[in-house]
Amino acid sequence: MDILIALADDEALFRRGMRLILEDYPGLQIVLEAENGEDLLAKIRASDELPDVLLLDLKMPGMTGIEAAEVIRREFPSILIVVVSSHFSKAFILNMIEIGAAAYLGKNAHPDEVVETIRMVREKGFYYNASVMEVIRDNLTGKNTIKPQRSFEVVLTSREKEVLQLICEEYTTQEIADKLFISNRTVEGHRNNLLSKLGCRNTAGLVVYALQSGLVKLRS
Repeated sequence: MDILIALADDEALFRRGMRLILEDYPGLQIVLEAENGEDLLAKIRASDELPDVLLLDLKMPGMTGIEAAEVIRREFPSILIVVVSSHFSKAFILNMIEIGAAAYLGKNAHPDEVVETIRMVREKGFYYNASVMEVIRDNLTGKNTIKPQRSFEVVLTSREKEVLQLICEEYTTQEIADKLFISNRTVEGHRNNLLSKLGCRNTAGLVVYALQSGLVKLRS
């Protein structure tokens, strides 16, 4: 089944180029294009079939990509947001991860990396490349790091902790199932329990919360 893609960018030339690139790869289909946030939301709301992945620019006239992402996370949480922006500063990256972006790429990314990111996001729910993971790691050790707060103590089972560790290490559902000798359905059950217990809206948020709170430490 093809991965359905929406593309939002105010530069028509960039949209055209991205379409030409993605059309060369099997299994990818651009079903929607928009030039700003308002245009994007109007087309998504009017669509009979939601896109699986949204390639989103941040700086657009009118409603920005940042503002549009916040609305999409509320109204269409199944859409996985991949930021593709010329703004690659730590502040932009952390802000979009906090909002719920599943991936973050620079506009200078190689086409193969864009395609790999789309596929990995669709498969795993998030995909942070080495540059983004470095920003996340730096934020965890920085003096101004904000630790997540909960009004209650989160109690996870040993199996939930195992699943959470593997999710953060970017294992797929099938790989987790094989590694722990459990079914895919059981893995998804643990994932849903983790989302509920930790108050996260998606897998990307789950990963960031787990790292920030110290529930998971990535192995070197």
